[in-house]
Amino acid sequence: MASIGQIVEQTPSSEVLSRAQARAALVPDCMVEAKRIANTVIAGWHGRRKRGMGENFWQFRPYAEGESLSRIDWRRSARDDHTYVRDREWEAAHTVWLWADMSPSMMYKSTFAHVSKESRALVLMLALAEILARSGERIGCPGIMEPVSARNAAERLAAAIMHAPLTTGLPETSMIRGQSDIVLIGDFLDDADKVMERIAPLGRRGLRGHVVEIADPAEETFPYAGRTEFTDPETGEKLVSGRAEMIREDYQRAYLARREALGEALRRLGWSFVFHRTDHLASEALAAVHGYLSGMPAQKPGGLQSGGGMP
Repeated sequence: MASIGQIVEQTPSSEVLSRAQARAALVPDCMVEAKRIANTVIAGWHGRRKRGMGENFWQFRPYAEGESLSRIDWRRSARDDHTYVRDREWEAAHTVWLWADMSPSMMYKSTFAHVSKESRALVLMLALAEILARSGERIGCPGIMEPVSARNAAERLAAAIMHAPLTTGLPETSMIRGQSDIVLIGDFLDDADKVMERIAPLGRRGLRGHVVEIADPAEETFPYAGRTEFTDPETGEKLVSGRAEMIREDYQRAYLARREALGEALRRLGWSFVFHRTDHLASEALAAVHGYLSGMPAQKPGGLQSGGGMP
């Protein structure tokens, strides 16, 4: 039987950023959807829309005695017998920490997907950095880049990733303080209990978290048959199955149980969970995470699955 999957070379961060920017400016996919979202709900990030200092129009309201006459909107007031004030929308920068798993297991790509898990995770992280930066948010990456508020935050994040040492496992987060959001993107193939040992303390510290599980379609469907050799990319350990199709049902049952357990544990923590396959549109996962960042209610246990389509 022909090989179904392979370990690809690590994707250079500069190439990932280039792809993300091209999508934002030119063709439908990940960043075109991000641009649409940014243009339509940019003022509503994290459900923080309210009256205050800012440049965007918020609402007309009746004039209250004692307010400055300079705030009166005379054109609107001339339409009836009331005097109206033009309110602007409150704006305040928020800190969002972004992290993408760069461990060896993320370099897997089967023949059913166009990109590796590592490539998709980087595109999602940099696309999020792009639209968050447009909204004036502070963007940081645990252990790699301190939070910055700049329109070129995605480029700065990509440059920081290129010079950062490769690590495995969840990031060090002791530098994160105060009320912040953190987006973790990876395959999370460890047992749910082991993953939650690292994540649960973050929730108890008050961080609002969002987990995106990236999977290759072959990892979920297990299309292998006949004599097959499986290699653990983390340890190099090998397993040979004489008839791989005989263990398909047991594998799928264990795989889904791990994901459901992780989604349930995250829901109890108050975090969101999105499952995304690399043969689906990157923009689907991006829109789902954006919805959670904007205050969309949590989904049922197991998380929200991104939709279908090709990358």
